[in-house]
Order: sequence, then structure tokens, then C-alpha cells
Amino acid sequence: MAKTTTNSLASGTNDVRDRILETASELFYRRGVRAVGVDLVVEKSGVAKTSLYRHFGTKDDLIAAFLKREDVDFWSTWDRVTEQHSGDPQAELDALFGWIGERVGRDNYRGCPQINTAAEFAEADHPARKVAEAHMRELRRRLTAIAEGLAVADADRLAGQLAVLINGAFVSMQLFEPGEATDLLRHAGRAMVAANRAERAQSRQ
Repeated sequence: MAKTTTNSLASGTNDVRDRILETASELFYRRGVRAVGVDLVVEKSGVAKTSLYRHFGTKDDLIAAFLKREDVDFWSTWDRVTEQHSGDPQAELDALFGWIGERVGRDNYRGCPQINTAAEFAEADHPARKVAEAHMRELRRRLTAIAEGLAVADADRLAGQLAVLINGAFVSMQLFEPGEATDLLRHAGRAMVAANRAERAQSRQ
């Protein structure tokens, strides 16, 4: 009986934490993290303020948890896309651009949470900036792994170019016509790959 009670309490605790985080994540993404106060999160989630601070010591901790939650969702989707094209880096890249193009074309898309949040904090040691920077480093690492399979002159440089392209799409959603983003991303990405391949071919002559 004691074990059942303990498990029930743990489940209830997790439910409260999840409700707070889900509510905060929605508010932070739609309104910006500085515009959303703890009192609003408490009101919308229907929990006591003491419960919020029990699970998240400060608002900064809650912001960092929001970004980590977004991180898990982003990379899990990335992994599902890439797994369908194992061994074919060009097809993998095209598929990623397809998913990203669809993502930035959504009516409710408000930009990359990591980029948006990092822009709100000037402090380099802020927990939110650290999570955002880790996200960007992981993006560069994954793109480098793809570029290494594309027979280009400099895989790291191509990865940097692709990262700029992707992050540019994340902050340019207002510029795209409906359904346009995927085609633009794929054409630009292929042009970058072709240019890097041509440079490699020239260096071998």
C-alpha cells in the first residue's frame, strides 16, 4: 500500500509540473518570455504559486525548462525525418528542408523559440541563452555530419552556410508566400552543395 501511495504522489507531482511547464511554454512562445509574469502562469495553469516555485526555483529556471522542452520536440522530429533517409545525405537534407519549410509556413508559427528567447536577454550567462547556444551548436554539429557525406571541399563551412540558411528561414516567416518556403530552402541548399562540390573539383585539378 505504501508503495502505491508513493507512486500516486509522484505521478501527481509530475502532473503539476507538466501542467505548469505546458502553460508557461504556450504563453512564452506566443507572447515572449519577458512579457509573461509568474502570476499569469499561475493563473492560467490553475496551480498555487508555491507549487510553481517548488518545481522551478525561479522564472529563469522555468524559461530554461521551456527551451529544453522545445529542444526535445525539435530534435525528435529531426530524428524521425532523417531516419527515413539513412545513407543518402542529399535526400536527408531535402527532407529536412521539407519539414522546416512546412514548420515555418504554419499559421501559428512565431519563430524559433531559442532565437526569440536569446534575443530577449543580453546576459551571456543567462540560463536561457545557454540552452539556446547549445541548440545552435547541436544544429551545426548535425549539419556537419550531413555535409561530410556530400563530397564537398569543406564540410564544416557548408554546415555553417546551411545553418545560416535554416536560421534565416526561422526568422523570415513573414517574407514567405504560402507554400513557398520548402522550395526556396531546397533550391538554396542544393546551390550551396553544388558550389562546395565545384570548389572541391577545382582543387583537385
